[in-house]
Amino acid sequence: MISAHERLIIRRYLTPGQGEGFIFLVAGISLVAVALGVAALIAVMSVMNGFRAELFDRIIGLNGHAVVQGYGGRLDQWPQVVADARALPGVTRAAPMIEQPLMASASGRVEGVIVRGLTLADIKANPTIATNVRGGSLDDLVPGGATVAIGARLAEQLGLRVGDEISLINPAGRSSPFGTVPRIVAYRIVAVFEVGVYDYDKAFVVMPLSDAQTLLRLDNAVSMVEVETTDPDRAAAFLEPLRQKLAGIAVVSDWTRSNAALFSAMVVEQTVMFWVLSIIILVAVFNILSSLIMLVRAKTRDIAILRTMGASRASMMRVFMAVGTLIGAAGVASGLALGFLLLRFRQPLVDGVSALTGTNIWDPSVRYLTLLPSKTDPVEVLGIVVLALGLSFLATLYPAWKAASTDPVTVLRYE
Repeated sequence: MISAHERLIIRRYLTPGQGEGFIFLVAGISLVAVALGVAALIAVMSVMNGFRAELFDRIIGLNGHAVVQGYGGRLDQWPQVVADARALPGVTRAAPMIEQPLMASASGRVEGVIVRGLTLADIKANPTIATNVRGGSLDDLVPGGATVAIGARLAEQLGLRVGDEISLINPAGRSSPFGTVPRIVAYRIVAVFEVGVYDYDKAFVVMPLSDAQTLLRLDNAVSMVEVETTDPDRAAAFLEPLRQKLAGIAVVSDWTRSNAALFSAMVVEQTVMFWVLSIIILVAVFNILSSLIMLVRAKTRDIAILRTMGASRASMMRVFMAVGTLIGAAGVASGLALGFLLLRFRQPLVDGVSALTGTNIWDPSVRYLTLLPSKTDPVEVLGIVVLALGLSFLATLYPAWKAASTDPVTVLRYE
């Protein structure tokens, strides 16, 4: 425990005395450096956590936790597959789906698209699509009515709005004496959605399942069955019986296989960024170390007098350890406030920097997501605080030991 007279000395050493302005300046720089390091770590790690969480939610929200895909892109016995999947423990939903890359044209422009056919109930029950409609209404999707919903970026690229027509081109059309003639069908746009993932918003065309079957000439077949489970991380285990049953008929693939490279790269990047940014705190800690060493040298005579008055070595160590730790703690507290402030205004800051520089620093075509995400992990924040305080405490040990080792006889010999 720190005694009353030790607290008095600590308060005295935390304020600059005569001729100690430079030492106080170095201590202030140390505090600012710790604050910047902590703020940078909190902001960057929260953004990366948010990026992973948003990407995961949106990718899984559109693609499910797993898919059962027929060989050759055709699954004729899908009603039985759906029934078998729904009967498995841990499976919450199984729905037939058609997904096929095609070409789309409008007003002389042509873009590659991904046509996705779902039942109306599944389209409206998908929160990733249903809660992100930016124009029109999913209620206007009618089987057999030649209606579709498209992504917002695709609408921008083709210059389309709700009520306009878009033509879908299926290369596998009808045969003629001159070869295969592509099948071209015009559809009316009744809804525009924006899920927030650029690659999806610029490519997806959603339509009723029966219309997709007609367009792709699949009769009553589908291309895959989408499956959702109670726990995405255990999707492969839940569907293992189905995978064994469908061996040679269809392929069961969970989200970890489909997006393994992307999420593994994000984990590696997050780990590397944490340790790289931790170097900022380490540099700040060295500043605390140097400022304490200078403070000990400046206070050598005071320390010697205190020792002759009865102050123990342990008391001197506690004083200087407390001074350094308090500087680090003040930096951590400032860093927490600054970090959360940056996260609170992250999007306006990005927009402001983009406006000042004339460059889109958060290009959704590169970053996948439309907006800068954030998700703060309390455990991670606690780890950053402990790391900063721990390093600050370690930096005080050597100066405190030097102060405690001061020989009052040697220092005051000629006083």
